[in-house]
Parts: sequence; structure tokens; C-alpha cells
Amino acid sequence: MNKIMNTFLGFAAGAATGALIGVLMAPDKGSKTRKKISKTVKKSSKEVSDSINDQIDKLSEKVNLVTGQLKKKSDKTAKKVKSMTSDKLKKVSA
Repeated sequence: MNKIMNTFLGFAAGAATGALIGVLMAPDKGSKTRKKISKTVKKSSKEVSDSINDQIDKLSEKVNLVTGQLKKKSDKTAKKVKSMTSDKLKKVSA
């Protein structure tokens, strides 16, 4: 997952840099250029934020899945230990 996130962040940074250079190279007034930069930064920030939130959701789902599996295994193990202990106590007391 780190590889995917790094790839995406690299892509997003490249896209933002390209957009910024394009805006700066355009022959517009300073106020228009600043507005364009502001728009581009806001749009890129939202895209990165949305992507990060999606990755967090996916990771959260995986954590919940693994947690559930571990809970089932630990419950099963606890039952086995309890059964084995009970059997041993019965043999000792007999």
C-alpha cells in the first residue's frame, strides 16, 4: 500500500506543479494569476485529501477484518485451553 500511496502522491505533486507552471507562464494580470493559483491549489488539495480519506477507509476495513479474525481465533483457543484444563482437573480429582 505504501507503493500505491507514494505513486499517487508523486502523481498529485507532479500534476499540481504542472498546473502551477502553466498558470505562471500564462500572460495574465497578477490578480488573475493569483486567483488561478488559488483555485488550482484548492482543487489539488481536495483531490489529495479525498484520496487519503479513501485509503484510510480501505485500511480501516482491513484492520476490522483482521481484528475479527483474530477475535475468532482467540475465542477458539480460549475454549480449547478451558476444555483441556477441565479435562486435566477431572483426571487429577478422580
